Amino acid sequence: MPANPTRPNSWCNFTDHKIRSGLKNKRLLGYFVNELIATNTKKESGLQYTFVTDEFLLQMNQEYLQHDTYTDIITFDLSAPHDSILRGDIYISIDRVRENARQMRSRYSDELLRAILHGALHLSGFGDKTLSRLKGCGHWKSCGCKSILSGSQAIPDFHVF
Repeated sequence: MPANPTRPNSWCNFTDHKIRSGLKNKRLLGYFVNELIATNTKKESGLQYTFVTDEFLLQMNQEYLQHDTYTDIITFDLSAPHDSILRGDIYISIDRVRENARQMRSRYSDELLRAILHGALHLSGFGDKTLSRLKGCGHWKSCGCKSILSGSQAIPDFHVF
């Protein structure tokens, strides 16, 4: 994907690996994710999101984190110390996203967006407890994110708190 026009050193790629995510409006969502990170860290960002199967992410979880459990997301901060650009690889299990949406009685697209933002916020320095509070109160839904998926709005201003 080309660099973000408002942040020329920022970029965000979304790739399906052996599973279809069905993600739409990738460019606009990528710009939004870059803005979200810049708002919270004052840094530009280079991100690779890869959508994978449960089995693929389980293997990564076992190999890199020594966890023998399924998970919806694993985030790797690849930034060098004192780097002016935040870099990260984010892996999201589409199988888990679908299951989480079913269990929470929410739409798949809403749950996928939640996972995408979850990874960006992790790279911005937010821990799981803070993210759990945001998820529990549905705060991410109020930031204009849903309209990005439908293409009905430009990048909204976003502040976590």
